[in-house]
Amino acid sequence: MNSTLLNDTAFENIADSTSNFSCHFHDTYTIGLTHQGMFTSLHEHKITQAYERSARIINPGEIHGGESHAWQYTNFYPNVELLSSLYEQMYGEKKMPIFEQHIIQDDELYARLFLFFQAVYTNEATMLVESKLIDALSYLIAHFAHHATPYPFTCNDSQAMSLVLEYIHDNIASDMSLDALAITAKVSKYHFLRLFTHHTGLTPHQYIIAERICKAKTLVLEGESLSLAGLHAGFSDQSHFIRSFRKIYGYSPKTLLQKSNFILYT
Repeated sequence: MNSTLLNDTAFENIADSTSNFSCHFHDTYTIGLTHQGMFTSLHEHKITQAYERSARIINPGEIHGGESHAWQYTNFYPNVELLSSLYEQMYGEKKMPIFEQHIIQDDELYARLFLFFQAVYTNEATMLVESKLIDALSYLIAHFAHHATPYPFTCNDSQAMSLVLEYIHDNIASDMSLDALAITAKVSKYHFLRLFTHHTGLTPHQYIIAERICKAKTLVLEGESLSLAGLHAGFSDQSHFIRSFRKIYGYSPKTLLQKSNFILYT
C-alpha cells in the first residue's frame, strides 16, 4: 500500500461484536458502516441506534461509547488534515467539516463507503483506493457537513485546559499526578477537576486511559508487540492494559494481530 492521502490511517473490520464500549474519544474522525446487527450509541450524551446499512460519523474529540448486539461493522479513522484538504478543494477555503448527524441512513453513502472499504481490504491499486476514498468523502461532506470551523482547529475553552491536554499528550507514557496537572493549569486540584471534566466530558483518569489506549493501538498496528505497546503507552500492568482496551474497543488487543481485519494504511 502506498497512499499519501491515507498515511497511517487505521482500519478495523469486525464480524460479530456483542460488547459494551466505555466512553472515550479519538483525535481523528471515526467513519464507519454497520453491515448487520445493531449498535446502541451513546454519543455526546444522546442515545442513538444504528441498524444495518447505516453510516456512523464521529467528529474528532467527541465523547462516545455504547453497546453492540451481533454487530458487524467496518470503521476507519481519517485525520483532520485529510477532510479539511478535501473541503478546501470542494469549496475554496480550508476548514474542518463538522457532521451534526451521528447515524446516517443513506443508501448512496453506504454504497460509496462500502466500495472504498472493499478496495482497501482487497488491496486494490492506490489510484483506485484514493479515487473511491475521494468519491465517498466528497459525498459525505457535500450532503452532511452542515458547517465547518477554521483549520487548524483551535480550542474555544480556556488556555489552561489546552496546556493540560498538551502536557498529557507529551507525557502519556509517564506517570502523571493530579498535582502536576493542576499546577500546569495554575489552579487548585478542586477547581482543576471541575474545569477538566467540563472541558472534556471525562475525568482526568478516563482521559489519560483513552489517550494511552489510542497510542497502544497505533503501536500494535505498526508492528510493536502487545507487551511493549502497552508499556510504551504508559501501562505498567499488562492485565490493566488488556481490560482497559476491551472496555473501549469491545475486543482484546490480541485481536489486532488478525491482520486481515486490521490495517494501518501506510
